Amino acid sequence: MGSINPQCKHLASQGRMNFALSILIVLGIVFSYLPQLIRIIRLKSSFGISPYFVLLGATSGTFALANVVSQQQSLQDVACCKDVSGLSCFAGLLGILQVGMQWLSFFMMLALFVLFFPRGTSALPETSKEGPMYRTALVVAWICNVHALVMLIVTLAVGFKQSSSLQSWSNFCGVTAAILASIQYFPQIYTTLRLRCVGSLSIPMMCIQTPGALIWAGSLAARLGPRGWSTWGILIVTASLQGTLLVLSVFFEYLGPNKGHSHDYDKASAATQTGEGDEGQDERYGPYEDTPLLQDSR
Repeated sequence: MGSINPQCKHLASQGRMNFALSILIVLGIVFSYLPQLIRIIRLKSSFGISPYFVLLGATSGTFALANVVSQQQSLQDVACCKDVSGLSCFAGLLGILQVGMQWLSFFMMLALFVLFFPRGTSALPETSKEGPMYRTALVVAWICNVHALVMLIVTLAVGFKQSSSLQSWSNFCGVTAAILASIQYFPQIYTTLRLRCVGSLSIPMMCIQTPGALIWAGSLAARLGPRGWSTWGILIVTASLQGTLLVLSVFFEYLGPNKGHSHDYDKASAATQTGEGDEGQDERYGPYEDTPLLQDSR
C-alpha cells in the first residue's frame, strides 16, 4: 500500500458505507426507470409524454455523461486502476457508471417513446392537428442520436488533442446539461397541465427519482468535491423541477376534477392507433375543432 500514488489513496481507503451507497444508487437509477418503461409497453402508447421533454432530457443526459467522463477527478480515478485493487478501481468508476446508466435508461425511454408514439388521427388534444405528430417523434430521435455521436467525437478530440482544455470542456458540458435540465420539465409540465392528466407518465418513477436525485447529488458531491459542482448541481435542479411535475401529476390523477381519467385517455389513444377510436369517443373529451358537425349514426 506504501507504493500507491497519493492521489489514489482515497480509492484504496474508501469506506464501505460510501461504496455500498454508490452501488445502491446505480441499482436505483435502473429500477427507477422500470415503471416508466413498463407503463409505456403495457399501454402500448406514449401519449401524454412531450417530445420536447424527451429531446431536452436525452441531450441533457448526453452532456452530463460527457461532463463526468471528462472531469479531471474521474480521469484521475480511472488512471488509479493500475495502482489499486480491482474493487477500488471499480469504486472509482462508479461515478461514471451512475451517469452512464441514467443516460442509457433515458435512451431506452426514447426508443419506446418513438415506437409507441400515436400515429393515427384522433379527437384527443395531444394527437390533434395542433399537437405533435409522429414525424416530430422521429426528428427528436434523429437529433438525439446524432447529438450523442457528435459529443463522443468532440470529447475524444479534446481529450487527445487538447488535454489541457479538457476540464474547461467538462465544465461547459456540465453547465449546458444544467441549462437543458432546467428547461427540460417545462414542456412536460405544460403538456400535463393542458391535458389535465398524466397520460403515459409514470408517477412511481417520479416518486423514486425525485428524492433519489438529491441522494445521488450528495454522493457525487462527496466524490467530486466543490470542483465537480457542474456535475452534481444538475441533479439538484432536476429534482426540484421533477418534484413540481410529480405534484401536478398526483393532483390530476388522484385529486383534480378529472381524477382517474388518464386511463380513459390512454385507452382512447391506444384505440386510435388500431383504428378503433373514432366511433367510440367519450364525449367528455370532445367535440374539438376537427370534430365533424354531422356524424354517421350506424
